[in-house]
Amino acid sequence: MKRAVQRLFDPLRGTAAVNSCSLARFFLLPLYGLLIAFPLAAQLACAQNLTFEDINKLPRPSADRRIAYGSDPSQFGDLRLPQGNGPYPVVVVIHGGCWYSEYDLNHLASFCDSLTRLGVATWSLEYRRIGSTGGGWPSTFEDVGRGADYLRVLAQTYPLDLKRVIVMGHSSGGQLALWLGARAHIPKDGSLYSPNPLYVQGIVSLAGITDLRRYSSSCGGAPRKLLGGSPEELPLRYQQTSPIELLPIGVTQVLIHGRRDQIVPADFGKDYETKARTKGDDARLTIIEDADHFELIAPHSSAWPTVVDSVSTLLKLKKTKTLN
Repeated sequence: MKRAVQRLFDPLRGTAAVNSCSLARFFLLPLYGLLIAFPLAAQLACAQNLTFEDINKLPRPSADRRIAYGSDPSQFGDLRLPQGNGPYPVVVVIHGGCWYSEYDLNHLASFCDSLTRLGVATWSLEYRRIGSTGGGWPSTFEDVGRGADYLRVLAQTYPLDLKRVIVMGHSSGGQLALWLGARAHIPKDGSLYSPNPLYVQGIVSLAGITDLRRYSSSCGGAPRKLLGGSPEELPLRYQQTSPIELLPIGVTQVLIHGRRDQIVPADFGKDYETKARTKGDDARLTIIEDADHFELIAPHSSAWPTVVDSVSTLLKLKKTKTLN
């Protein structure tokens, strides 16, 4: 199974293509992260069609705290705090990996560290996944919801501004991020109903899987494994978890996709944006022409300024210009 998923994550890429790019793409002012000058960062700044292995080669700066929000070994999060005085706005980060246990939050360490340098706290969630004890329906969703709500407990110890919280996820984590923002609309008789979910003021979906029915046979049939069956067998589970079926959400949703993405094609973002706007939601899609699936979580790729801009806009952070 792991090899099958890896093949899905690395479809016929071979040698990464390189386009022309300037030093501005990786020598960035503090808003875009700490200035870094090491060979891999320079390579990632210009490379396209990055693989999961490329992301895994990035440095993994340690979190300030690794904190359990439950008793299961997978129920924890990594908290990173910026320099300066709080209270800090917060980005809840949810990693991807087709919901499979082979992929954990560690591959987003560099991504979260770079976000924290923008002046925001990051709370990167781990959760039970397919292949881990108790993973899948409904535990994966319950863990993500519980982990986000745990910010209320963390705010008793750390200077976190719970009035300025957004959630961001990549790939399957994008699906979970959109679901997390929609929890308030799950009916009381729904299996995933939460009486008092933490309010988030915006959502950023990076190559997010916005339609679980449409994606149900992809990634080794991961959505079917996640939910316990096909859309025909379990329509209510898909209805309660597929972001496109949870619209309207009622908060701003930013969707970022790479034009070259074959894992989650940009059409998922297009169709979601169209329906969200029809339902009255503020949904904004950006398609990055030279990006594939993993550039969106590489802090030194050409996609990074777009990711930063989404966070800055939703949290109303002070912006600075990149070097030219």
